[in-house]
Order: sequence, then C-alpha cells, then structure tokens
Amino acid sequence: MDFILHVVDFILHIDVHLDAIIRGYGTWTYGILCLIIFAETGLVVTPFLPGDSLLFAAGTFAARGSLNPVALLGMLALSAIVGDAVNYSIGRYLAPHAQRGFRFIRKEHLDRTHVFYERHGGKTIIIARFMPIIRTFAPFVAGVGAMQYRRFAVFNITGGVAWISLLIGAGYFFGNIPAVEHNFALVIMAIIFVSILPGIIEFIRQRRRGEASPRASGQ
Repeated sequence: MDFILHVVDFILHIDVHLDAIIRGYGTWTYGILCLIIFAETGLVVTPFLPGDSLLFAAGTFAARGSLNPVALLGMLALSAIVGDAVNYSIGRYLAPHAQRGFRFIRKEHLDRTHVFYERHGGKTIIIARFMPIIRTFAPFVAGVGAMQYRRFAVFNITGGVAWISLLIGAGYFFGNIPAVEHNFALVIMAIIFVSILPGIIEFIRQRRRGEASPRASGQ
C-alpha cells in the first residue's frame, strides 16, 4: 500500500520530484528519464510508471532551461522505440513457451491475435502510445500474436516519435503558463484522465454490446 501511495504521489507531484532529480543528479537526469520511459514501454511488469505526466513535466523544465529540449526529444524517443521493440521481442519469445506451459493460452487465441495485428496492428501500436497501461501491453501482445516485425517497427518508430514529441512539446509550450504552473497537479490529473478516456469508452461500449447480445438471442 505504501508503494502505491508513493507512486501516486510521484505522478501527481511529478514537477516537484523531477525538480529534485535535476538538482540532485544534473546530467544524469537524462539517463534516469530514459530508464523510466524504457521500463514503462518495454517491461510488462511496470505499467504503473509515469509516462505522459513525466514527458509533460520534462518539457516544462526544458522550457525553463533546466533540460536541453533537443537532447530530451532524441534520447526519450529512442528509449520509447527501443522499449517497445524489447517488449515485442519478449512477447514473441514467450508465445510458444506460454502455449506449451499454460493451459489457458490456446493456439486459436494466438492465431486470432496474429490475424488482428496483421489487419489492425499498425493503428493499435500508434494509438496505444497515448493510453497508459495499454501502451505497455500492446507491443507485448503484438509479439505474442507474431505481428510481422518490419511492419511493427515502422509503426513503433512513428508512434514513439509522435508520443514523445507531442507530450514534451505540450509541456514546453504550455507548462509554464501561470494557470498551469499553479495548478500542475490538476493538469497532470487531466492529462491522465484524457489518456485513459478512450479505454473507458471502449470498455463501456463492449459492456453494452455484451448486454445487448443475450437480449437479441432471447428474442
């Protein structure tokens, strides 16, 4: 429970914590940020790490001159791209082992996942970049579903650059506006809410479809 509270506090007060990191570690801050972005996108077990909020805050500090915006964009974009590539590779490696080792993973499920990603995987990889938690699992599932790697790589690079550029750019141009600066925690909460909103909408739509199906079959 304490760990969860620390994570929530870190995310909601990301500006305070990032300021402390910059003051305490200087140039090493770039490495710390890269490590967080890599872990958040590349390791299935760390979807709780800050992504959007961290990028927005980093852009804000870049506008203040505390971080180099060009270096920040380049290094974090590379970290995001490498993270997704590693996540994909882990999923691709574990797919056959999981199929043999776990009864709940069936071959037909993997086949369906493969077909889905071959048809819709490109937009899924890009859209998932802007959705917390889902962006951590999307490349892993693409690997499990054996999405063609060349195709995955194109959308991985496109989505990674777009995600990093948009969030850092938003922080750079809007983070230091007085209204935003004085209500930074609320802005971060708004960013998180907007990020998860598509997932909530899709969940509600699926629930409604599920409720409508039994009614239709009973008529």
